[in-house]
Amino acid sequence: MRIEGGLGSAKVMHRRLRPRENAFVYPAFYVALPLDRIDRAGNALFGVDRLRPLALLTRDHGPRDGSPWRPWLQDILDRFGLGDLGTGNVLLMTHPRVFGHVFNPVSFWFVRDDDGRLRAVLAEVNNTFGDRHNYLVAHDDGRPIQAHDRIQARKVFHVSPFCAVDGHYLFRFRVEDGVISAAIDYHDAAGPLLLTAVTLTRRPLDLANAARLLASMPVMTLQVVARIHWQALRLWLRGTRFHRRPAPPMEETTR
Repeated sequence: MRIEGGLGSAKVMHRRLRPRENAFVYPAFYVALPLDRIDRAGNALFGVDRLRPLALLTRDHGPRDGSPWRPWLQDILDRFGLGDLGTGNVLLMTHPRVFGHVFNPVSFWFVRDDDGRLRAVLAEVNNTFGDRHNYLVAHDDGRPIQAHDRIQARKVFHVSPFCAVDGHYLFRFRVEDGVISAAIDYHDAAGPLLLTAVTLTRRPLDLANAARLLASMPVMTLQVVARIHWQALRLWLRGTRFHRRPAPPMEETTR
């Protein structure tokens, strides 16, 4: 089974548990686009590598040089022993550019087998310093990923100055025709510290839906960046420990 492309509204949740609890939920929207339908995706308001109010640019993802994504993704799968999956059934979920601007804290590449079962997810993470890193999430034995599964990955990349680069993440995913959700829980040596989740309600990638979302959140990129800095300021004012930014890891992708 293949998941159709879509453009939908989402709820993004963050909940920090220590030293003082801090939680918030905010709206956003995402595009969910199958790689095999990129050339056919688009309308007067949305396009791939086109001048549109909502746009997805190849240089914003993957190798970041405007080259095709498939060879880049296939190379990653090959290096981690998952090359047999191929890239024929891959769905990218990400923020589109809005009037030319975008900041994607995390984008997800959902890799499914020929039977439509989720087998791997590449989480493409960006921080506000311009660094990026990929986490390849899959079971060690390659079995399909179920909605209740929690898959662990060691944290190696600096995202927030209020979390150290140690500990691990627990990833959970659910990919259905109408809803896509991703949860990432961060654990340090003391246990769970930060719980995050994004839940996308997928709607058709058509002109009417693009117009509705654009009208409801015309400055979404600014809102995403502003919320990140506002929450950081709140944590700083509360005296949360500040961690300096370390050098990014040498490896572009870890598992």
